Amino acid sequence: MITEINLLLALCLMLGATLYSSVGHGGASAYIAIMALFGLPTAVMRPTALALNVLVSGFASVRFIRAGQFRWRILWPFLLGALPMAYVGGMITLPSNTYRPIVGVVLWLSAARLLWPRAIVASTEVRDPPIVPAILAGVGIGLLSGLTGTGGGIFLSPLLLLFAWAQPKQASGVAAVFIFANSISGLAGNVASLQQLPAGLPLFAGAVLIGATIGTTLGIKLPERLVLRSLGLVLIVAGAKLIGVY
Repeated sequence: MITEINLLLALCLMLGATLYSSVGHGGASAYIAIMALFGLPTAVMRPTALALNVLVSGFASVRFIRAGQFRWRILWPFLLGALPMAYVGGMITLPSNTYRPIVGVVLWLSAARLLWPRAIVASTEVRDPPIVPAILAGVGIGLLSGLTGTGGGIFLSPLLLLFAWAQPKQASGVAAVFIFANSISGLAGNVASLQQLPAGLPLFAGAVLIGATIGTTLGIKLPERLVLRSLGLVLIVAGAKLIGVY
């Protein structure tokens, strides 16, 4: 259904997809923030964010892999821990009064990452992640992703850079494939939630694919610091709305 509100929502989702896909992310946290600001029901937010995440991260994965910015050795330990837990998290339907504060905190953590004054890049030599710690990290990221309807990239990318497990461009490629697989697993864990997908989903899907094309092909034209901080402020406001601060 195409209405003025849906068109405005689609435009905002396209912007979120553009910003996030430029660094290999699917944009779920931005989609949830935008949907919260537009007042969409909680039951709609998680499956919609994951469905849009699959589209954008799948598109970004192909682009990054073709560009040679991906290494399977970095990814697979995280996926091994994350995929089953994302499925488990997807099976759990939290009450609205529990789900909204949890997602609000996740949005605030995402905002803190975007508003961080310095880039998270380790000064040590880049090396492959140790298998056991990477699997354990994947378990935590996967469960949180499934519960909240996010892909986990906002947590994985800083981890890869902070511990020097990937170069920045590799981290983007690895995050894109991780989010794609993780989002599918989260959706599979709660197929029934697909009944809550909004009627405007085709419009939203087209919008985020346009955004992903812009983000992965042309990059971001505005100064990166300004864009990231603006997006961080949006996440703070949306997180406050979900938690009930206002």
